[in-house]
Amino acid sequence: MFSLDTIIPQNDINEKQVNTGINNFFDDINLSKLLRKSNILKLKGASCTVVFQVIFQLIFSGKNLYQLLDSKSDSMPFGKDVVYDFLNSVSYNWRKFLLILSSTIIKNKLYPLTSKDRTNVLIFDDSLYSRARSKTVELLSRVHDHASGKYVKGFRMLTLAWSDGNSLIPVAFSLLSSRNKKTKINGIDETIDKRTNGYQRRKEALKKATETMFDLLEGAYKYSLPVDYVLFDSWFSYPKVIKKVLKYNLHVVCRLKSMYRVFYNYKGKKLNLEQLYNSVKKNSRKNQVIASITVGLGNDSNGNQIKAKIIFVKNNKDKSKWIALLSTDISLDDEEIIRVYGKRWDIEVFFKMNKSYLRLAKEFQGRSYDMMFAHTTIVFTRYIMLTLEVRSAQDSKTFGGMFFEYCDELADLKFMEALFLLIDLFKQTLSDCLRISEDKINQLLDYFLELLPSYIKKPLQILNSES
Repeated sequence: MFSLDTIIPQNDINEKQVNTGINNFFDDINLSKLLRKSNILKLKGASCTVVFQVIFQLIFSGKNLYQLLDSKSDSMPFGKDVVYDFLNSVSYNWRKFLLILSSTIIKNKLYPLTSKDRTNVLIFDDSLYSRARSKTVELLSRVHDHASGKYVKGFRMLTLAWSDGNSLIPVAFSLLSSRNKKTKINGIDETIDKRTNGYQRRKEALKKATETMFDLLEGAYKYSLPVDYVLFDSWFSYPKVIKKVLKYNLHVVCRLKSMYRVFYNYKGKKLNLEQLYNSVKKNSRKNQVIASITVGLGNDSNGNQIKAKIIFVKNNKDKSKWIALLSTDISLDDEEIIRVYGKRWDIEVFFKMNKSYLRLAKEFQGRSYDMMFAHTTIVFTRYIMLTLEVRSAQDSKTFGGMFFEYCDELADLKFMEALFLLIDLFKQTLSDCLRISEDKINQLLDYFLELLPSYIKKPLQILNSES
């Protein structure tokens, strides 16, 4: 395996530790083999493995690509053209690369650390991929930003991630554009070979989010990840979507949005969520769950009624405000539904970390869709490495041997923690898509950063303060 020490200058012990840690990570995942399996092969110039390593390392070196090329021009085996050719390739299968990497980490590194009855989940969520200053970026569109409530130029980054309640691993993603003439800015580059992976990525970008999510789920399903539930927010919680997830032998736990034309079967009637809430008997006891009922979502392919459990959670300050959660596993009690759904907020920390610290959408400002997709994959790979570092700091079982036998596994997310996060949603009850507050995300992110080793934490914090 190529060593970063020959290219990245080591000005102090901290940089040497960073390079050593990264090299160990690449050796552990067998980066060269992983790239070959994903059709990420040498075209001309330097090895793809070397180019990947150099791009991966940039965030930890405190330099951008041009500074690195200038500072080490004698030992750098390639120029900027090689890097841009690498990122712009239409033949590389970055989706497969991330799927193989994430499934290997999950099954070989994380899943063995917990008991077989641990609840593992897949999480769907989207976040803004901003290109606010761009004009000619391929497939650029105007996207609604949930944080500001405005439309900005960029993409919807639909992401599928796996979590065991302690560690989150990104599994697959897509940068969604728009077909709507009102929001669409640029289309597909017509010169792209329609037989390539790059063209398939572009076609996927123009699908509806509820269609693309099953492209992502299909890929993850093929790699047999250990999963019990699929979690998502109200943007995806239509009965048709929920029933389609059930075909993968996976249960759904999701938040519901009150929509006038979405109905549930209850006591022989078809009622929307608001009507359901008004018709159910409220809990007289002083607990957070106002009511819990079983509804029908329609029939499956055999004509059998698909049942689901809906719970209504109240707001202590304003009793007219409530949140509804749905579980297709009707055997779960109310507290367990809240606890399982609470694992969804791991992905909010993931988005914040990638944007604030790992230079997502900022490090390279290329115009091609392939470059954005390739760089996002590399950024997600950085996060996977940091997640393993955090897990090592938390979990004594990662030491192996006698530690594995005699140490308790890390505690799963507790009900009260999940409930606290859920209640935090009421701070933004006027929003269509409710999310936990920025302060709460920052608190969770600070905890994640605190567990990183100092030699990694130092360059990341310096970079964040400068950006």
